[in-house]
Amino acid sequence: MGNTMAQFIVIEGLIGVGKTSLCRILEAERNARLVLEPCEDNPFLASFYSDPDRFAFPAQMFYLASRFSQQMNLRQLDLFSDLIVSDYLWEKDRLFAEETLHGHEMDLYDRFSSLLEGNIETPEFVVFLDSPTEVVRSRIARRAIDAEQVIEASYLDSLRERYYALWARYSAAPVYVIDTSEIHYVDSDEDKAYILRMIDGWLKGSPIAGAPRPYQAPTRQLGMFGK
Repeated sequence: MGNTMAQFIVIEGLIGVGKTSLCRILEAERNARLVLEPCEDNPFLASFYSDPDRFAFPAQMFYLASRFSQQMNLRQLDLFSDLIVSDYLWEKDRLFAEETLHGHEMDLYDRFSSLLEGNIETPEFVVFLDSPTEVVRSRIARRAIDAEQVIEASYLDSLRERYYALWARYSAAPVYVIDTSEIHYVDSDEDKAYILRMIDGWLKGSPIAGAPRPYQAPTRQLGMFGK
């Protein structure tokens, strides 16, 4: 990144798995500068909910433009930071586009996105936080954010599948998968210290014992006759 030695990492995952919490821990404990999902109101969102077929494209393009503008700001952050942490990966935008756009709109989205992606910073690595769907839904319920309560298990399952399909083809940086139902870094100082040591090890190129290895898609099991 830029002309300095800043390191850039991405924390990804489903809603409710602890992305922002881990980013905040890195901000507090490692003086990281945060790049969080754009939160400005999308002027097309209400129209999209009432007429998704008509308004999916402008709603998605607004998000694409917002994320691109934010990614461009990474170059300025790089001048002042040793560590930059984002709670989303640029390629994540397409996961949602795949759900809402079709045909010529998807083709046009891809054309715009491909023009922009040459300017996107590549992270040192991606940490993908995952948990079983029932755990995610219980955390969403605890957060008690009205807009999130309508999220169905089938949607979370579909989104997780698309994330793993992305990791299977993503080759720009290592992806490390952590099950956050097994590590409670928000409530446990011991677990918080452990995940910080894990991330420090990856940043230094010296993974600690027991740290996840880079994700690799499972190979398809062949039958007796190779079919």
